[in-house]
Amino acid sequence: MQTVIIVVHLMIVSVLIGAVLLQKSEGGGLGMGGGAGFMSSRGTANLLTRTTAVLACLFFITSLGLNWLASYDRRPATIIGGQPPGQSQPAGGAAPVAPPTSGGVLDTLKKADEQQQNQAPSAPEAPRSQ
Repeated sequence: MQTVIIVVHLMIVSVLIGAVLLQKSEGGGLGMGGGAGFMSSRGTANLLTRTTAVLACLFFITSLGLNWLASYDRRPATIIGGQPPGQSQPAGGAAPVAPPTSGGVLDTLKKADEQQQNQAPSAPEAPRSQ
């Protein structure tokens, strides 16, 4: 269903772009030319204006429809992977989360910083060039 609406939406967009480009502007636009057409310039302007208005309404309707379809099955989610705040907590109370024992990046950086502090000289030294 969503694919069908997307295809219709893209067709409406392409026709809307064409209708806007065909309208006569102060500089003439792409609708410039002589009055030797099948319609007078006033009739063409009214037709293009109405066509643009109808296409714009269809564009907004399909946009809202796509938005509704995209959010139809959306459920609340958290970034920490636990239960969302609106759901009930376990009856036994919340158990504290144990820190990881694998030694992540922060633990590695902390150990490297401690090693640098242990090897730091007691007096200031002049910088060395490499």
